[in-house]
Amino acid sequence: MRATVGDQLVQHGRVVGQHDKVGEIVEVLGQEGNPPYRVRFEDGHTGICSPGPDTEIRHREIQH
Repeated sequence: MRATVGDQLVQHGRVVGQHDKVGEIVEVLGQEGNPPYRVRFEDGHTGICSPGPDTEIRHREIQH
């Protein structure tokens, strides 16, 4: 899993009715885009994440 600053990290809900948790990657702490990542979530909380199998990275689209 590789990411860059500005990409979205989406942690999918693990149980029925649990919503996805979406955040923006504000810092890549691993080498070459690898985890861990510092993520700012929609509620303003910032934390360090090492994504698991229930997580996806949505790459930001580069506008020309």
